[in-house]
Amino acid sequence: MELADRAVGLLLTLTSLSIFTYYTFWVIILPLVDSDHFVHKYFLPQEYAILIPVYAGVALICLLSVFIGYVMLKSMKKKA
Repeated sequence: MELADRAVGLLLTLTSLSIFTYYTFWVIILPLVDSDHFVHKYFLPQEYAILIPVYAGVALICLLSVFIGYVMLKSMKKKA
């Protein structure tokens, strides 16, 4: 079981590092590169650099709110 936990941890670490590197390059370095450079075809337009994290944050807050509401309702049923 310990090996599976380490494998999952490694996978999550590599995934988050990849996303961080991609996003950092997209937001910080790409605006400094000429717009006709070939590297621009590997990235979405700059508007999405703001929209994607905002929508992800709203979705996360909604899911957390639903989870907290579910737990609160479940604990109220146990008391009654």
